[in-house]
Amino acid sequence: MRASSQGVTVVALLADPDAPTEIAKRLARALPARLADKSGQGQRFDVEVVSEPFTAGAEDPPTLMRRIVDRGSAENWDIVVALTDLPLHSRRRKLVVDLSHEHGAALLSLPSLGGWRLQRKARRAVEEAVLSLTGPRATGAERAPRSQPPLGPFVGRLAPIHPGPVDEEEFADLRYVASGPRGYLRVLVGMVRANRPWRLVPGLSKALAAALATGAVATVNSTVWSLAASLSTPRLVIATVGSVGLMIGWLIVDANLWHRTAEGSPEARQRAALYNTSTVVTVGIGVLVCYVGLMVINFVWALFILNDQVFASMTRDPLNATDYWTLSWFVASTATVGGALGSGLESDEAIRAAAYSKREQERRHMLHDEHDG
Repeated sequence: MRASSQGVTVVALLADPDAPTEIAKRLARALPARLADKSGQGQRFDVEVVSEPFTAGAEDPPTLMRRIVDRGSAENWDIVVALTDLPLHSRRRKLVVDLSHEHGAALLSLPSLGGWRLQRKARRAVEEAVLSLTGPRATGAERAPRSQPPLGPFVGRLAPIHPGPVDEEEFADLRYVASGPRGYLRVLVGMVRANRPWRLVPGLSKALAAALATGAVATVNSTVWSLAASLSTPRLVIATVGSVGLMIGWLIVDANLWHRTAEGSPEARQRAALYNTSTVVTVGIGVLVCYVGLMVINFVWALFILNDQVFASMTRDPLNATDYWTLSWFVASTATVGGALGSGLESDEAIRAAAYSKREQERRHMLHDEHDG
């Protein structure tokens, strides 16, 4: 990488496609001014955004750092900060960021920042990484010591993050990792956010059509009226849990969303458990959103279609607000089961596209091809 010319430091944000690129583009708008203010040395910054799948076919940080350094050298950037929405691991710990002061490169795993205020956390992490890398760089035998003190603001703001071990042969000279239950939860929430579970709702059009059709028919069925009126709240809760659980399980099994690893190492099993947990939570959130939507739609449909006298003649009870609520609740459970059956009409690719981020889809497709081969 070349030295800064005319007092301008060129910073490249190398981002995986989809969400990381969107985040990088938003960061690039204000980043030059913020970096100039924080550097306090009259330094100017020029920020470029490059979107490309630099993590394709690899998940280990040393390989990715090598790619980042090679990419930066080819383009003659001063500093390159790579952003990915894949969770990365180093020695059974969740990687947050790798820094190479010698090469002016950084690798940031966005899921490790958690799922709340991601844009703000990503901005702080990128700013702190760039400011750290703009300091004096060591070369050759004068490479930055691996015992370099941690960036105070980085650790303080992104706790429970702390420095992690780095091997001598790696490009990185400073690494931050997240560990412990809080670190696991932070990464899990970040993975779920990267998957954008709310996209599951419009992504399952055939399943939703089946659910809506089931709900519309059930709402005008007098047998369903009698069943709903006779059910207690605990039984309605059991029906909800059962129907939602059936929908989640059906989607995961039918679309082959469960991650299996052929490796027997503890780290591989830990990664598989993390991926599967994020899958269950992602699909679960999407199904719950669908369930609540079905309840609302069924409630409005019931208000429009039900007749007080007909309902009373069938159930021997006058129609009241509680009956509307109970019927909508029970019909939502019935419709969810119908939606589970309807999801069988969806292609596996459509379900994966609705449940996963773009990079996670590519990663799983690559693993599936390797398994078949």
